[in-house]
Amino acid sequence: MKSIDLLQTASSNMLRSKARTLLTVIAIFIGAMTITLTNGIGTGIKSYLNRQIGNLGATNVMMIQLTDKNAPGPGSASSAPAAYNPQQKTQASGMRGEVRQLVMTSRDISTIKSIPNITSATPEHVLSADYIMGTGGKYQLSLQQQFGSTTADMLTGRGVGIASAQNQITLPDNYVSPLGYTDQTIIGKPITIGITSAEGKQSTVVATVTGVQQKTLIGASAAFINTALANQLYAIQSTGLPSATADSFSSVEATFPTSLTDAQITTLKNALSAKGYSGQTIKDRENTVFTVINVIIIVFDMFGAIALLAASFGIINTLFMAVQERTKEIGLMKALGMSPKRIFTLFSIEAALIGFWGSALGVGFAALLGKVINTVATKGFLKDFPGLTLLTFPLTTVVAVIVGIMLIAFLAGTLPAFRASRKDPIEALRYE
Repeated sequence: MKSIDLLQTASSNMLRSKARTLLTVIAIFIGAMTITLTNGIGTGIKSYLNRQIGNLGATNVMMIQLTDKNAPGPGSASSAPAAYNPQQKTQASGMRGEVRQLVMTSRDISTIKSIPNITSATPEHVLSADYIMGTGGKYQLSLQQQFGSTTADMLTGRGVGIASAQNQITLPDNYVSPLGYTDQTIIGKPITIGITSAEGKQSTVVATVTGVQQKTLIGASAAFINTALANQLYAIQSTGLPSATADSFSSVEATFPTSLTDAQITTLKNALSAKGYSGQTIKDRENTVFTVINVIIIVFDMFGAIALLAASFGIINTLFMAVQERTKEIGLMKALGMSPKRIFTLFSIEAALIGFWGSALGVGFAALLGKVINTVATKGFLKDFPGLTLLTFPLTTVVAVIVGIMLIAFLAGTLPAFRASRKDPIEALRYE
Protein backbone atom coordinates (compact mmCIF):
# COMPACT_ATOMS: atom_id res chain seq x y z
CA MET A 1 0.00 0.00 0.00
CA LYS A 2 1.46 3.36 -1.09
CA SER A 3 1.65 6.44 1.12
CA ILE A 4 -1.20 8.15 -0.74
CA ASP A 5 -3.29 5.01 -0.27
CA LEU A 6 -2.56 5.04 3.47
CA LEU A 7 -3.69 8.68 3.66
CA GLN A 8 -6.91 8.00 1.75
CA THR A 9 -7.68 4.90 3.81
CA ALA A 10 -7.03 6.74 7.09
CA SER A 11 -9.35 9.57 5.95
CA SER A 12 -12.09 7.08 5.14
CA ASN A 13 -11.65 5.24 8.44
CA MET A 14 -12.17 8.51 10.37
CA LEU A 15 -15.74 8.66 9.05
CA ARG A 16 -16.69 5.13 10.06
CA SER A 17 -17.75 6.32 13.50
CA LYS A 18 -18.74 9.92 12.81
CA ALA A 19 -20.09 10.77 16.28
CA ARG A 20 -17.04 9.45 18.13
CA THR A 21 -14.63 11.20 15.78
CA LEU A 22 -16.63 14.45 15.92
CA LEU A 23 -16.54 14.56 19.73
CA THR A 24 -12.78 14.05 19.69
CA VAL A 25 -12.34 16.76 17.04
CA ILE A 26 -14.48 19.16 19.11
CA ALA A 27 -12.23 18.65 22.15
CA ILE A 28 -9.17 19.43 20.03
CA PHE A 29 -11.05 22.37 18.46
CA ILE A 30 -11.63 23.95 21.90
CA GLY A 31 -8.00 23.53 22.92
CA ALA A 32 -6.66 24.90 19.64
CA MET A 33 -9.03 27.88 19.71
CA THR A 34 -8.11 28.74 23.32
CA ILE A 35 -4.37 28.55 22.71
CA THR A 36 -4.64 30.55 19.47
CA LEU A 37 -6.70 33.31 21.08
CA THR A 38 -4.46 33.66 24.13
CA ASN A 39 -1.32 33.74 22.01
CA GLY A 40 -3.02 36.18 19.64
CA ILE A 41 -3.73 38.55 22.52
CA GLY A 42 -0.17 38.17 23.77
CA THR A 43 1.30 38.87 20.33
CA GLY A 44 -0.92 41.90 19.77
CA ILE A 45 -0.19 43.48 23.15
CA LYS A 46 3.52 42.66 22.96
CA SER A 47 3.81 44.24 19.54
CA TYR A 48 2.10 47.39 20.76
CA LEU A 49 4.03 47.64 24.03
CA ASN A 50 7.30 46.87 22.29
CA ARG A 51 6.74 49.90 20.08
CA GLN A 52 5.52 52.13 22.91
CA ILE A 53 8.19 51.18 25.46
CA GLY A 54 10.81 51.62 22.78
CA ASN A 55 9.39 55.09 22.13
CA LEU A 56 10.33 56.17 25.65
CA GLY A 57 14.01 56.21 24.74
CA ALA A 58 16.69 54.90 22.44
CA THR A 59 18.05 51.38 22.75
CA ASN A 60 21.44 52.75 23.83
CA VAL A 61 20.03 54.67 26.81
CA MET A 62 20.39 53.46 30.39
CA MET A 63 18.66 54.80 33.49
CA ILE A 64 21.12 54.82 36.38
CA GLN A 65 20.35 55.15 40.08
CA LEU A 66 22.32 54.82 43.27
CA THR A 67 22.05 51.44 44.95
CA ASP A 68 21.32 51.51 48.67
CA LYS A 69 22.27 48.01 49.80
CA ASN A 70 21.71 48.74 53.48
CA ALA A 71 18.33 50.43 53.35
CA PRO A 72 15.37 48.31 54.57
CA GLY A 73 12.61 47.76 52.05
CA PRO A 74 8.91 48.47 52.53
CA GLY A 75 7.37 46.57 55.40
CA SER A 76 10.74 45.56 56.87
CA ALA A 77 10.54 47.71 59.98
CA SER A 78 12.19 44.99 62.04
CA SER A 79 15.42 45.29 60.04
CA ALA A 80 18.31 47.15 61.56
CA PRO A 81 18.52 50.81 60.47
CA ALA A 82 21.10 51.73 57.84
CA ALA A 83 24.25 53.48 59.00
CA TYR A 84 24.53 57.20 58.27
CA ASN A 85 26.74 58.12 55.34
CA PRO A 86 27.57 61.86 55.18
CA GLN A 87 28.43 61.47 51.47
CA GLN A 88 24.90 60.38 50.58
CA LYS A 89 21.63 62.28 50.66
CA THR A 90 18.22 60.62 50.63
CA GLN A 91 14.65 61.62 49.93
CA ALA A 92 11.38 60.00 50.92
CA SER A 93 9.43 58.10 48.30
CA GLY A 94 6.39 55.85 48.31
CA MET A 95 2.84 56.70 49.35
CA ARG A 96 3.73 57.36 52.99
CA GLY A 97 7.41 58.15 52.55
CA GLU A 98 8.38 54.80 54.07
CA VAL A 99 11.02 54.20 51.38
CA ARG A 100 14.23 56.22 51.35
CA GLN A 101 15.72 56.83 47.90
CA LEU A 102 19.32 57.92 47.50
CA VAL A 103 19.78 61.30 45.86
CA MET A 104 22.43 61.81 43.21
CA THR A 105 24.54 64.91 42.61
CA SER A 106 26.92 66.27 39.97
CA ARG A 107 29.68 64.27 41.65
CA ASP A 108 27.84 61.08 40.65
CA ILE A 109 27.64 62.27 37.05
CA SER A 110 31.41 62.72 36.99
CA THR A 111 31.86 59.20 38.39
CA ILE A 112 29.46 57.69 35.85
CA LYS A 113 31.14 59.49 32.94
CA SER A 114 34.49 58.01 33.99
CA ILE A 115 33.20 54.44 33.50
CA PRO A 116 34.28 52.93 30.14
CA ASN A 117 31.66 52.92 27.36
CA ILE A 118 29.56 55.67 28.98
CA THR A 119 29.38 58.35 26.28
CA SER A 120 27.15 60.84 28.11
CA ALA A 121 25.31 61.29 31.39
CA THR A 122 22.44 63.72 31.97
CA PRO A 123 20.55 64.26 35.24
CA GLU A 124 16.83 63.55 35.17
CA HIS A 125 15.16 66.38 37.04
CA VAL A 126 11.61 66.17 38.35
CA LEU A 127 9.73 69.11 36.84
CA SER A 128 6.48 70.39 38.30
CA ALA A 129 4.91 72.84 35.86
CA ASP A 130 1.91 74.88 37.01
CA TYR A 131 0.09 75.01 33.70
CA ILE A 132 0.33 74.98 29.93
CA MET A 133 -1.50 77.55 27.80
CA GLY A 134 -2.19 78.01 24.11
CA THR A 135 -4.77 80.40 22.65
CA GLY A 136 -7.34 79.26 25.18
CA GLY A 137 -7.29 78.56 28.91
CA LYS A 138 -4.68 77.09 31.22
CA TYR A 139 -4.37 73.36 31.79
CA GLN A 140 -2.35 71.09 34.04
CA LEU A 141 0.27 68.91 32.35
CA SER A 142 3.01 66.46 33.33
CA LEU A 143 6.39 67.04 31.71
CA GLN A 144 8.98 64.40 30.87
CA GLN A 145 12.43 65.10 29.51
CA GLN A 146 13.25 63.17 26.34
CA PHE A 147 16.58 61.35 26.33
CA GLY A 148 18.45 59.63 23.54
CA SER A 149 17.25 59.70 19.95
CA THR A 150 13.61 60.66 19.65
CA THR A 151 11.45 57.76 18.54
CA ALA A 152 8.08 58.86 19.93
CA ASP A 153 5.07 57.43 18.12
CA MET A 154 3.77 60.63 16.56
CA LEU A 155 0.28 61.32 15.27
CA THR A 156 1.63 64.26 13.32
CA GLY A 157 4.83 66.30 13.25
CA ARG A 158 8.09 65.03 14.72
CA GLY A 159 9.75 64.49 18.06
CA VAL A 160 11.77 67.12 19.89
CA GLY A 161 15.37 67.79 18.93
CA ILE A 162 17.40 66.65 21.90
CA ALA A 163 20.40 68.84 21.15
CA SER A 164 18.41 71.81 19.79
CA ALA A 165 18.97 75.17 21.51
CA GLN A 166 15.31 76.03 20.86
CA ASN A 167 12.73 75.14 23.51
CA GLN A 168 10.71 72.28 21.99
CA ILE A 169 7.80 70.15 23.18
CA THR A 170 5.52 67.38 21.88
CA LEU A 171 1.99 67.19 23.26
CA PRO A 172 -0.49 64.37 23.86
CA ASP A 173 -3.27 64.46 21.26
CA ASN A 174 -5.97 65.13 23.86
CA TYR A 175 -4.39 68.52 24.67
CA VAL A 176 -4.50 69.90 21.12
CA SER A 177 -8.16 70.92 21.00
CA PRO A 178 -8.30 72.50 24.51
CA LEU A 179 -5.25 74.59 23.62
CA GLY A 180 -7.17 76.02 20.67
CA TYR A 181 -5.65 74.15 17.72
CA THR A 182 -6.05 71.12 15.51
CA ASP A 183 -3.43 68.38 15.07
CA GLN A 184 -2.08 70.09 11.95
CA THR A 185 -2.26 73.75 12.93
CA ILE A 186 -0.52 73.34 16.29
CA ILE A 187 2.78 72.25 14.69
CA GLY A 188 5.29 75.11 14.93
CA LYS A 189 3.05 77.16 17.22
CA PRO A 190 4.32 78.61 20.53
CA ILE A 191 2.75 77.51 23.80
CA THR A 192 3.33 78.94 27.26
CA ILE A 193 4.39 76.95 30.31
CA GLY A 194 3.95 78.40 33.78
CA ILE A 195 6.28 77.29 36.56
CA THR A 196 6.86 78.50 40.12
CA SER A 197 10.26 78.89 41.82
CA ALA A 198 11.13 77.82 45.35
CA GLU A 199 10.71 81.48 46.31
CA GLY A 200 7.07 81.36 45.22
CA LYS A 201 7.49 83.50 42.11
CA GLN A 202 5.69 82.26 39.01
CA SER A 203 7.39 82.62 35.64
CA THR A 204 6.48 81.65 32.10
CA VAL A 205 8.54 79.96 29.40
CA VAL A 206 7.63 79.73 25.72
CA ALA A 207 8.22 76.52 23.76
CA THR A 208 7.55 75.47 20.18
CA VAL A 209 5.34 72.46 19.46
CA THR A 210 7.12 70.04 17.12
CA GLY A 211 4.65 67.18 17.14
CA VAL A 212 1.52 65.54 18.52
CA GLN A 213 1.84 62.15 20.20
CA GLN A 214 -0.39 59.17 19.62
CA LYS A 215 -2.42 58.30 22.68
CA THR A 216 -0.80 55.27 24.30
CA LEU A 217 -1.15 53.04 27.33
CA ILE A 218 2.24 54.31 28.50
CA GLY A 219 2.87 57.93 29.31
CA ALA A 220 -0.36 59.00 27.62
CA SER A 221 -0.71 62.22 29.66
CA ALA A 222 2.93 63.36 29.63
CA ALA A 223 4.45 65.91 27.26
CA PHE A 224 8.03 65.30 26.12
CA ILE A 225 10.46 68.23 26.19
CA ASN A 226 14.04 68.63 24.97
CA THR A 227 17.12 69.28 27.11
CA ALA A 228 17.21 73.04 26.57
CA LEU A 229 13.62 73.47 27.80
CA ALA A 230 14.13 71.05 30.69
CA ASN A 231 17.22 72.94 31.88
CA GLN A 232 15.47 76.30 31.68
CA LEU A 233 12.42 75.08 33.58
CA TYR A 234 14.55 73.43 36.26
CA ALA A 235 16.64 76.59 36.66
CA ILE A 236 13.46 78.56 37.39
CA GLN A 237 11.98 75.85 39.61
CA SER A 238 15.13 75.59 41.76
CA THR A 239 15.64 79.33 42.16
CA GLY A 240 15.82 80.06 45.87
CA LEU A 241 16.90 76.56 46.85
CA PRO A 242 20.24 75.98 48.57
CA SER A 243 22.87 74.99 46.02
CA ALA A 244 23.18 71.53 47.57
CA THR A 245 19.45 70.94 47.16
CA ALA A 246 19.34 72.30 43.63
CA ASP A 247 22.16 69.94 42.69
CA SER A 248 20.07 66.85 43.52
CA PHE A 249 18.27 64.35 41.34
CA SER A 250 17.02 60.80 41.65
CA SER A 251 18.45 59.30 38.47
CA VAL A 252 20.79 59.83 35.53
CA GLU A 253 20.13 58.97 31.89
CA ALA A 254 23.36 57.72 30.34
CA THR A 255 24.12 56.66 26.78
CA PHE A 256 26.50 54.04 25.49
CA PRO A 257 27.63 53.02 21.97
CA THR A 258 24.93 51.26 19.96
CA SER A 259 27.57 48.77 18.84
CA LEU A 260 27.82 47.18 22.30
CA THR A 261 26.81 43.52 22.47
CA ASP A 262 24.61 42.09 25.23
CA ALA A 263 27.72 40.73 26.93
CA GLN A 264 29.38 44.15 26.84
CA ILE A 265 26.25 45.81 28.23
CA THR A 266 26.28 43.29 31.07
CA THR A 267 29.94 44.17 31.71
CA LEU A 268 28.95 47.84 31.77
CA LYS A 269 26.23 47.13 34.34
CA ASN A 270 28.74 45.24 36.47
CA ALA A 271 31.13 48.20 36.31
CA LEU A 272 28.32 50.49 37.47
CA SER A 273 27.42 48.07 40.25
CA ALA A 274 31.02 48.08 41.45
CA LYS A 275 30.73 51.86 41.81
CA GLY A 276 27.45 51.59 43.73
CA TYR A 277 24.99 52.18 40.87
CA SER A 278 22.31 50.13 39.13
CA GLY A 279 21.55 50.51 35.43
CA GLN A 280 18.42 49.61 33.48
CA THR A 281 18.05 49.76 29.69
CA ILE A 282 14.91 49.97 27.58
CA LYS A 283 15.30 46.25 26.87
CA ASP A 284 15.28 45.57 30.62
CA ARG A 285 12.01 47.47 30.94
CA GLU A 286 10.54 45.48 28.07
CA ASN A 287 11.61 42.20 29.65
CA THR A 288 9.98 43.18 32.95
CA VAL A 289 6.66 43.99 31.28
CA PHE A 290 6.76 41.00 28.93
CA THR A 291 7.52 38.61 31.79
CA VAL A 292 4.20 39.57 33.40
CA ILE A 293 2.38 39.21 30.07
CA ASN A 294 3.99 35.81 29.44
CA VAL A 295 2.88 34.55 32.85
CA ILE A 296 -0.71 35.62 32.14
CA ILE A 297 -0.61 33.92 28.72
CA ILE A 298 0.76 30.72 30.23
CA VAL A 299 -2.07 30.67 32.78
CA PHE A 300 -4.67 30.97 29.98
CA ASP A 301 -2.79 28.45 27.83
CA MET A 302 -3.19 25.94 30.65
CA PHE A 303 -6.95 25.90 29.98
CA GLY A 304 -6.23 25.04 26.36
CA ALA A 305 -3.74 22.41 27.48
CA ILE A 306 -6.39 20.79 29.69
CA ALA A 307 -8.73 20.57 26.69
CA LEU A 308 -5.93 19.04 24.61
CA LEU A 309 -5.18 16.55 27.37
CA ALA A 310 -8.82 15.49 27.37
CA ALA A 311 -8.70 15.30 23.59
CA SER A 312 -5.60 13.09 23.76
CA PHE A 313 -7.48 10.54 25.84
CA GLY A 314 -10.33 10.88 23.37
CA ILE A 315 -7.98 10.02 20.50
CA ILE A 316 -6.65 7.02 22.40
CA ASN A 317 -10.21 5.84 23.12
CA THR A 318 -11.34 6.46 19.53
CA LEU A 319 -8.46 4.49 18.04
CA PHE A 320 -8.65 1.69 20.60
CA MET A 321 -12.30 1.25 19.70
CA ALA A 322 -11.38 1.40 16.00
CA VAL A 323 -8.72 -1.30 16.48
CA GLN A 324 -11.25 -3.44 18.35
CA GLU A 325 -13.90 -2.98 15.66
CA ARG A 326 -11.46 -3.64 12.80
CA THR A 327 -9.70 -6.66 14.29
CA LYS A 328 -10.76 -9.01 11.49
CA GLU A 329 -9.91 -6.34 8.89
CA ILE A 330 -6.42 -5.96 10.39
CA GLY A 331 -5.99 -9.74 10.22
CA LEU A 332 -7.02 -9.73 6.56
CA MET A 333 -4.56 -6.91 5.74
CA LYS A 334 -1.75 -8.85 7.40
CA ALA A 335 -2.76 -12.06 5.63
CA LEU A 336 -2.53 -10.18 2.31
CA GLY A 337 1.04 -9.14 3.16
CA MET A 338 0.66 -5.73 4.79
CA SER A 339 3.57 -5.21 7.19
CA PRO A 340 3.14 -4.26 10.88
CA LYS A 341 4.97 -1.00 10.10
CA ARG A 342 2.35 -0.07 7.48
CA ILE A 343 -0.51 -0.90 9.85
CA PHE A 344 1.14 1.21 12.58
CA THR A 345 1.50 4.05 10.07
CA LEU A 346 -2.15 3.73 8.99
CA PHE A 347 -3.53 4.23 12.51
CA SER A 348 -0.95 6.92 13.32
CA ILE A 349 -2.01 8.89 10.23
CA GLU A 350 -5.62 8.60 11.34
CA ALA A 351 -4.66 10.08 14.74
CA ALA A 352 -2.70 12.89 13.10
CA LEU A 353 -5.62 13.68 10.79
CA ILE A 354 -7.96 13.99 13.76
CA GLY A 355 -5.45 16.40 15.29
CA PHE A 356 -5.15 18.33 12.02
CA TRP A 357 -8.87 18.86 11.50
CA GLY A 358 -9.46 19.78 15.14
CA SER A 359 -6.57 22.25 15.22
CA ALA A 360 -7.23 23.71 11.76
CA LEU A 361 -10.89 24.35 12.57
CA GLY A 362 -9.97 25.76 15.99
CA VAL A 363 -7.32 28.10 14.58
CA GLY A 364 -9.60 29.18 11.74
CA PHE A 365 -12.47 29.95 14.10
CA ALA A 366 -10.10 31.84 16.42
CA ALA A 367 -8.90 33.96 13.49
CA LEU A 368 -12.47 34.82 12.47
CA LEU A 369 -13.43 35.54 16.08
CA GLY A 370 -10.28 37.67 16.40
CA LYS A 371 -11.33 39.83 13.44
CA VAL A 372 -14.73 40.43 15.03
CA ILE A 373 -13.17 41.25 18.42
CA ASN A 374 -10.61 43.59 16.81
CA THR A 375 -13.35 45.44 14.93
CA VAL A 376 -15.52 45.83 18.03
CA ALA A 377 -12.53 46.82 20.20
CA THR A 378 -11.20 49.35 17.66
CA LYS A 379 -14.58 51.06 17.45
CA GLY A 380 -15.22 50.67 21.18
CA PHE A 381 -12.95 50.63 24.20
CA LEU A 382 -9.72 50.86 22.16
CA LYS A 383 -10.80 53.71 19.88
CA ASP A 384 -8.53 56.13 21.75
CA PHE A 385 -5.47 53.93 21.20
CA PRO A 386 -4.72 53.94 17.45
CA GLY A 387 -2.21 51.33 16.40
CA LEU A 388 -3.27 48.82 19.07
CA THR A 389 -4.50 45.58 17.50
CA LEU A 390 -5.78 43.45 20.36
CA LEU A 391 -5.43 40.10 18.59
CA THR A 392 -2.69 39.32 16.09
CA PHE A 393 -2.14 35.93 14.47
CA PRO A 394 1.28 35.61 12.81
CA LEU A 395 1.54 32.75 10.32
CA THR A 396 4.38 31.19 12.32
CA THR A 397 2.17 30.99 15.42
CA VAL A 398 -0.74 29.48 13.48
CA VAL A 399 1.48 26.84 11.86
CA ALA A 400 3.15 26.08 15.21
CA VAL A 401 -0.23 25.48 16.89
CA ILE A 402 -1.45 23.15 14.12
CA VAL A 403 1.82 21.20 13.90
CA GLY A 404 2.10 20.99 17.69
CA ILE A 405 -1.42 19.61 18.09
CA MET A 406 -0.90 17.14 15.23
CA LEU A 407 2.22 15.91 17.02
CA ILE A 408 0.27 15.51 20.27
CA ALA A 409 -2.44 13.60 18.40
CA PHE A 410 0.17 11.40 16.71
CA LEU A 411 1.78 10.56 20.05
CA ALA A 412 -1.64 9.82 21.56
CA GLY A 413 -2.35 7.41 18.71
CA THR A 414 0.92 5.48 18.95
CA LEU A 415 -0.34 3.10 21.66
CA PRO A 416 -3.46 1.88 19.81
CA ALA A 417 -1.49 1.89 16.52
CA PHE A 418 1.20 -0.27 18.10
CA ARG A 419 -1.47 -2.61 19.44
CA ALA A 420 -2.97 -2.93 15.94
CA SER A 421 0.43 -3.66 14.38
CA ARG A 422 1.13 -6.43 16.90
CA LYS A 423 -2.06 -8.41 16.31
CA ASP A 424 -1.64 -12.01 15.19
CA PRO A 425 -3.29 -12.39 11.74
CA ILE A 426 -4.73 -15.87 12.45
CA GLU A 427 -6.26 -14.80 15.78
CA ALA A 428 -7.52 -11.60 14.17
CA LEU A 429 -9.27 -13.49 11.39
CA ARG A 430 -11.01 -15.71 13.97
CA TYR A 431 -12.21 -12.67 15.93
CA GLU A 432 -15.99 -12.20 16.09
